[in-house]
Parts: sequence; C-alpha cells; structure tokens
Amino acid sequence: MDKNKNDKSYGEGRLPAMAPLANPYVPFQLDNPPMYEAQNGIVRGTLFPGLDLPFMGMVNKNDLPVTPLTELQTMAFAVHELALYLDTHRDDQEVLEMYRTYQRLYKEGRKKYEKMCGPLNHMSSAEGGYRWLDDPWPWEYAKNREV
Repeated sequence: MDKNKNDKSYGEGRLPAMAPLANPYVPFQLDNPPMYEAQNGIVRGTLFPGLDLPFMGMVNKNDLPVTPLTELQTMAFAVHELALYLDTHRDDQEVLEMYRTYQRLYKEGRKKYEKMCGPLNHMSSAEGGYRWLDDPWPWEYAKNREV
C-alpha cells in the first residue's frame, strides 16, 4: 500500500491505451415515425415510440397534472424533441410544420403564462422593472396549481 501512495499516478484512474470506455448504441430513427401525443411523450421521455426504451423495463405511466405551467413545459418538450428529429431528417416537411406550430404555440403560451403568473426566468421582460425575484417561482408547484 505504501508503495502506491508514493507513486505519482496513484488515484488518477487511467485506462490502458486502447481500452473502450463504453459501447454506445443509438437506435436509428425511421422516416415518418409514429409519435406520441406531446402530453404522453413528456412523461415517456420521447415523442417517438421507436426510441422509447424504458430502463430495466420500467415504464412511467403517470400523467402530469394539467396546469398552465405543465402545458407550457409540454410544448417546450415537443419543440426540443422535434428539433432533434429534424437534425437528422431535415427534409420531413410534415414534422417541420409541426415544429413551427409548437414553436408558435409555445411563444403564445409563454406570453400568456407570464402575463398571468410572472416571469419564467430572469430573461423574461416584465412591465414595471425586474420582477424575476417576485413570488411565486415557476417551480413552486402548490402556488402554480391554480391560476
């Protein structure tokens, strides 16, 4: 043991030169794949059933409560999921239109939410000055249940 403490490489955790750290697998996504509704996709972690690979067979079957904040989160999730799909399927016009629709709905929903509940983050503009620190905070579930 004492010999290892004097060794300068002790505790550095180096691998041999050609040792693989991991063997990743990413499933290929087909063109025009079936999709979950956004409300189901956000709970499953993907809009695409073909990419829905539950860890150790555990499936989240819960539903999110329907609140203005969860509706906004669902739209943001859909925008990001569709953008990732379009990164590899840029010619899919149907999904591009769906992406643009969700973008528009998210912008409208965010504006409406911030008017009712206050800013979502520090970058939100608010009349009357910097209102980011005013209560309730977006993640305070109990205060954001009912609007």
